[in-house]
Amino acid sequence: MSSFEEAETEETVTCLHMTFYHPCQEDKMVFRCLNFCKREQVRADEMAKFGRDSSICHYNLMDTRVSRIQFSLQFYRKLNSSEFCFEIKNMSKKTKLIVDQTELGYLNKIDLPWKCIICFGDYQILAEIQEGESMDYFETYLHLAEVPILQERCLPSLQPTPENGISASSFPSQGKSPIEIDENES
Repeated sequence: MSSFEEAETEETVTCLHMTFYHPCQEDKMVFRCLNFCKREQVRADEMAKFGRDSSICHYNLMDTRVSRIQFSLQFYRKLNSSEFCFEIKNMSKKTKLIVDQTELGYLNKIDLPWKCIICFGDYQILAEIQEGESMDYFETYLHLAEVPILQERCLPSLQPTPENGISASSFPSQGKSPIEIDENES
């Protein structure tokens, strides 16, 4: 047998790709402490924490509007399965965390979908999980987006559309405003 045949099988590693966007990145450099385009190993028994407190969080966001710990990610294996997942938990008492369309309040947590968008404040993060086999650690691979991940043109209109399909905003109001009348007045 050759040494190639005797070599141990190389284990693949789960990798969490995260693409970050903030509209003021160029001016404020809120991501200046993140290591972009470099894979980093995180032990499976550690929680990946994102926030502004560098003594607690490995992934620092340099913004006073970000909580000391904004959110955490926990790597785990599903019960009776070989599938590895991440659980995301909102650690901010002040800011809601939105994962795709799910809003998380303080200490709420959900499984991170395989591909999703995480939002809080002006921050947008595209998270994509690349499957692996290693149980000892996972990797993070951070990227910086130049343009918003969520494009405004893709967002649904916040204006309700009446059943007849004609929006009141389609017609000028002609200077009229609603008038409140007491029911006893004639």
